[in-house]
Amino acid sequence: MRRTIIIGAGPGGICAGKRLKDAGYDDFLILEQAAGLGGTWFHNSYPGCRCDVPSHLYSFSFAPKPDWSEPYASQDEIRAYLEECAEVFGLHPHLRLNTRVAAASYDEATATWTLTTADGEFLSADFVISAVGLFNLPAYPQIPGLDTFTGPVVHSARWDHRLDLDGKAIGVIGSAASAVQIVPEIARIAGSLTVYQRTANHVGPRQMQFSEEFLQACKADPAAAVKAERQRISDWIDAVCTMDKPDVMAMMAAACAENLSQVEDPEVRHKLTPDHPFGSKRGLVSSDWYPTFNRPNVTLMTEPIDHITASAIVTKDGQSHPTEVIILATGFQTTRFLSVIPVTGRAGVRLNDAWAGGAQAYLGITVAGFPNLFMLYGPNTNNGSIINNIECQVNYILRKMQEMERHRLQWIDIKPEAMAAYNAGLQADLAKVGVWQSGVRDYYRSESGLIVTQWPHSMMRYTTETERSDLPAYNAAALPDAPIKRSANLNPA
Repeated sequence: MRRTIIIGAGPGGICAGKRLKDAGYDDFLILEQAAGLGGTWFHNSYPGCRCDVPSHLYSFSFAPKPDWSEPYASQDEIRAYLEECAEVFGLHPHLRLNTRVAAASYDEATATWTLTTADGEFLSADFVISAVGLFNLPAYPQIPGLDTFTGPVVHSARWDHRLDLDGKAIGVIGSAASAVQIVPEIARIAGSLTVYQRTANHVGPRQMQFSEEFLQACKADPAAAVKAERQRISDWIDAVCTMDKPDVMAMMAAACAENLSQVEDPEVRHKLTPDHPFGSKRGLVSSDWYPTFNRPNVTLMTEPIDHITASAIVTKDGQSHPTEVIILATGFQTTRFLSVIPVTGRAGVRLNDAWAGGAQAYLGITVAGFPNLFMLYGPNTNNGSIINNIECQVNYILRKMQEMERHRLQWIDIKPEAMAAYNAGLQADLAKVGVWQSGVRDYYRSESGLIVTQWPHSMMRYTTETERSDLPAYNAAALPDAPIKRSANLNPA
């Protein structure tokens, strides 16, 4: 049996490990750089951290959880769920924590991958599944003087639980996904809290409790209730995420505007009002973000930051704002994907070079010139519930491995022309999403301007796309001394 190495023990790695075991592929390792599993739900443990996709869809279809405590689960509950999945599905014997992959290279002579760990160990695999995802490396702002600040500086994705915030003068740089969760929590204990906002965001209300109707349905028949709830959420998200239904977009924008109306000061409310259409940036969910700006110890700062001194944040207007703690809610390097690791494919081509104009992949899963290498949460797969999309990707990868077994193939490699055609169509569809062409700054684009993170269609469409029979789109080679029956549509190299 051939060996598979999975990089990352977040939702993607757990899903891949579980499905490999289901199919009888027991020779696999899951390598995780952190001291615990959970991926982004291990690293992001800041105050208020929670998912912004409803819990019953942000969970595996094969592991429904009828007793989520809230409609939008907190970080600790999600991480506990993932840990339970790993335990129930028997993944711990395959799991190696504190093992960072420092490099991966493909050997054409043996058709194997060699993964080098940070400790200098060399591991060989026939297949590599990357589950490093989108939110892997924190993005740190390039602000003059940040390195001279003498107080604590902490990034939201690398929270220091020893940090003492009680009564402190705190500056939060950023006002997007992590900020709308952190700020309401720490405002309760801060002496003063200044939020440095570059761009206002659309923030819709968060459902705080399950409906009584749903709770009663769960008591009567948990499995049926959860299945129906998953479908309801999926239909709702699919209606929103395509950004092509004016009535839905108007309804969502109106909900955000009503949420914003909780801000009492007209000037502050104006500063928090987005100047771009709903959907042009990631929509956020919070019911306590806007009310926080009614607190006397909270200030919204929209004047750009000029520089930072040892004890203050100085804005472009020359004002110095004394600060004791800086929190960077500045997001992630979202356009890197697997290229956060040096990966070398056929003919010595580096993935970073292959993606010089922006990350691209076939179905967001595989890249020409990198045989038997697959990605979860790869380029252009971000929309809806990523758990749904990950399951689609894992199912696709598993089918490819099974097809290789049936056809006695040593390796498969997506044809460059197939990948190019797929991405040409994808970019044409992305160009039709009007709100994504509004010119607002977002995390969707590479430096070249190419949208590399977003999927422009529904989750249902992605499910259909990844279920298609497409082996002819790949170059392939037979296993040594094991000739295969060649199909007219299959072109082994």
